[in-house]
Amino acid sequence: MEKTKKCSIVLLYNAVIVTVDSDDRVFRNGGLIVEGDKIKAIGQSSQILNEFSDSADEILDLQGRILLPGFINTHVHTSQQLARGIADDVDLVTWLHGRIWPYESNMTEEDSYISTLLCGIELIHSGVTCFAEAGGQHVSGMARAVELLGIRACLTQSTMDSGQGLPANWSIHTTDYCIQSQKNLYNKHHGTADGRIKVWFGLRQIMNATDRLLLETRDAARELKTGIHMHVAEIPYENQLVMDTRDVAHGTVTYLEKIGLLQRNLLAAHSVWVNDAEIGFLSRAGVKVSHCPAAAMRMLGFAPVKEMLDAGICVSLGTDGAPSNNRMSIVDEMYLASLINKGREAHTKGTTNPTALPAEMVLKLVTINGAKSVLQDNEIGSLEVGKKADMVIINPFSWSMVPVHDHISSLVYCMRTENIDSVMCNGRWVMKNQKIMTVNEGEVILLAQRASSELVKRAGITLTNRMNVL
Repeated sequence: MEKTKKCSIVLLYNAVIVTVDSDDRVFRNGGLIVEGDKIKAIGQSSQILNEFSDSADEILDLQGRILLPGFINTHVHTSQQLARGIADDVDLVTWLHGRIWPYESNMTEEDSYISTLLCGIELIHSGVTCFAEAGGQHVSGMARAVELLGIRACLTQSTMDSGQGLPANWSIHTTDYCIQSQKNLYNKHHGTADGRIKVWFGLRQIMNATDRLLLETRDAARELKTGIHMHVAEIPYENQLVMDTRDVAHGTVTYLEKIGLLQRNLLAAHSVWVNDAEIGFLSRAGVKVSHCPAAAMRMLGFAPVKEMLDAGICVSLGTDGAPSNNRMSIVDEMYLASLINKGREAHTKGTTNPTALPAEMVLKLVTINGAKSVLQDNEIGSLEVGKKADMVIINPFSWSMVPVHDHISSLVYCMRTENIDSVMCNGRWVMKNQKIMTVNEGEVILLAQRASSELVKRAGITLTNRMNVL
């Protein structure tokens, strides 16, 4: 008779544990036990050491470091990582038609695999243990990379069955193909990699979707009990086009409400150009919103995040893709989110409000709100007994964070990517002492440099020299 393999037990103690649980508990000298892929116990260091030190396979004294739930990035184009730097400081039409469409339409599955590996390394270095893919063409390549990286992902195919201005080599697929191909991906990859990979349905944006695709996506996702990821209300032109062609009073959100697409399983990215009525629609339907501060500042505008939160909408944070942001650091987005939304209050209301989007709320955006957004709040997003062991260790003892008077404030306003010490996902170290444990970082960087150069050449993208390079 085959013996059941014993789960390894990891004991962490002498840590400041920020649980982000429903009681917002913080242990000043806390300890935590990981057994297999789950959290078995959490409490004071003395209690944890007393009860579990004899049975632990690994014991780590964190020496006052901060232990947090793993961060969740709810909007990132992993397949765009090889396009970092190809679309900076250009207008939106050039960005989309001259750079991004040619780049994406010339990608191979191997390109997507390498791009996702490179992006994943940066995500891990910024403390991310789970991400929601914003949409790419080669989900199987992404899945192969995610399995190696050791983190969680909700993978999504970029799906379009209509639209203008697309590259000639990028044919528009039929609605039947769009739906069936995603069902095939779901059957192939959903629940793989020890359950770390989920497959969602994707809608690139309303301007590239017929009504039939919108409705059948809604129904297919409901049938399979999975999520839908969609770019929503990004620019004023999008809303105007919806008003002109679909006969509604305002724009995308109003139309999605009309056809019943606003549901609890919809993750709406950006959602910058929404009015008060549409905020009400999103709230009542339980739609989740991914706020991407850097990308919004760069290309879209200022989303009404405070109004959304006040209306009870679950808002989380995303980085978007490298051509929209360049930095795939959720740590940077935390800092920006608070400052941008404080500044927006002053700009729109004519009076400053330094209390808008305080540090404790920002921390929830990348933890428990992120978990709700990827439909996994019963498994991840906080440090609680029975939840998955997805954790990040922060080293605050550096010039960027010392002195630490308030741990929550310091995490949002002072922490940098360099302060991320170690990352665990599903009970396994994916980064330890700032070294990626699952892939060879140097090899991936070399592969990415070569693949990116070949892809840009294949796509016929010409970048303008900014200076007199000799």
